[in-house]
Amino acid sequence: MSTETNHPAHHAAHESAHDAHGHGSMRDYVIGFVLSVILTVIPFWLVMGEVLESRIWTVALIMLFGAIQIVVHMVYFLHMNRKSEGGWILMSLLFTGIIIVIALVGSLWVMHHLDTNMMPMSPEQMRVAP
Repeated sequence: MSTETNHPAHHAAHESAHDAHGHGSMRDYVIGFVLSVILTVIPFWLVMGEVLESRIWTVALIMLFGAIQIVVHMVYFLHMNRKSEGGWILMSLLFTGIIIVIALVGSLWVMHHLDTNMMPMSPEQMRVAP
């Protein structure tokens, strides 16, 4: 057995080569797992402990922790960063997010304007409507 393969510098170089190709180390997976557990336990505690009196703030915090957890999963488990695939994976993810936001905001805007600008119908008009 050669001493070169057991040398810590060789292992560090091997791990950094894996990181450059998008593979994570055990340390990255453990960090991701711990962050995921924390980001799951806090919203659970907020709801079960009835920590906040306002339901709106509780829901907003749960959504925030969910969004942070999505980022944690993408970085630590899916290995999405600026280096992987020359940054194209991150760019395509950002483009997808922008398209989703445009579609959601546009749909809500159209539905709101339809609701405010439609003429109300009486029950008699509803019966004869096609």
